[in-house]
Amino acid sequence: MKIETLNPYIIKILISLRKEDSISSISKRINLSYGWTNKWVSELIKEGILKEKWRGVTLQEDNKGYQRILKFIKENLNDINFYYSALQLFGVDYCFTKTDAVYVWTEGRYNIARYKEFYPIFVKIKKLDYPIFLEYCKKLGLNINSNKGVFYNVEVLDSFECIKKKNSFVEFLNETIDFMQANIYNFEPALEMIKEMYNKKLNIKYKEVSYL
Repeated sequence: MKIETLNPYIIKILISLRKEDSISSISKRINLSYGWTNKWVSELIKEGILKEKWRGVTLQEDNKGYQRILKFIKENLNDINFYYSALQLFGVDYCFTKTDAVYVWTEGRYNIARYKEFYPIFVKIKKLDYPIFLEYCKKLGLNINSNKGVFYNVEVLDSFECIKKKNSFVEFLNETIDFMQANIYNFEPALEMIKEMYNKKLNIKYKEVSYL
């Protein structure tokens, strides 16, 4: 593949791709206009990575260029941030919960008991979408329900409700508050933050008192 063709849009498309796909579906998943998505899909057709099919395209998984790029993605982008950014490209219904919901609602100000060697990402996935989610994880070499490294800690549910906060889908604030209160010794500082950020009436007095 020509170096000028290998850009962030191509990478996003290759992450988002399904075995059989349509340009409009890809466009929605990567949040790019139909016209620009069509342009880059056309480049992938020229490279033999995609093949035109009536009303869509099919992925040529045996294409050497595709295999090389996929190997590059697995070996170089497989970090904590990639787990979060890739999830948004899967086109599945997901919702951050537990520690990740706390992280989202505190706007990144509170994170606990997670480090590079053990970093669970707590997420709900709808049962209907779970097979698709598994396919993406297998394709990209992303770990699920592991006990080391970075991995998705998945709760599979028939349905759930969530809200969009900035670029992430997360459970409602009151659900997150209930989780923090049930685990008060880990999340008392976060509850103090939530109390101040969202004017919640919470009986929390975590801050140390300063005496003159």
